[in-house]
Amino acid sequence: MKTRDLVIISLFSILTAVGAYINIPIFYVPFTLQIVFVIMSGIVLDSKKAAISQIVYLLMGLIGIPVFAGGTGGIQVILKPSFGYILGFIIGAYTTGKVVEKSKKQNLIVFTSAALLGLLIVYLFGVSYLYIILNLYFKKGVTMFWAVKNGILIFLPFDLIKCFIAAVVGLKIKKILG
Repeated sequence: MKTRDLVIISLFSILTAVGAYINIPIFYVPFTLQIVFVIMSGIVLDSKKAAISQIVYLLMGLIGIPVFAGGTGGIQVILKPSFGYILGFIIGAYTTGKVVEKSKKQNLIVFTSAALLGLLIVYLFGVSYLYIILNLYFKKGVTMFWAVKNGILIFLPFDLIKCFIAAVVGLKIKKILG
């Protein structure tokens, strides 16, 4: 890996952390800007580097650096209902990057499609974890419908806009970086 790659990977880890600080707490899952940077990492970097940027973000938080939403960090965040989204960031960034890599065209339609697929992956991990942790650990007895409603549907309109923004900005950055 080149120095340039390490710098850009680190930048996306930090941007994801910054996105966590721009948050509105809603029930168990906060509204943040992290998805913009997760998706953009997949668009700008290749799939492996995008995943690494999110792994670095995850590890920063797990060792105690307060990079997660609400300024939290430490191993105990594993028990937070929203932790599944953070795990989803890794696979979502990777998937977004893989779609971009495999596409012959590098345009807004491809990048937006990749962003939406990446968002779907993040949602899949996030809602599954939300449902499991609330039922098994917190003994809340929530239904899957409740988890989908509170883990996806209330965020979806804003996340669609964030994916489009990530695709537009990612396209511009990709052109600049070559």
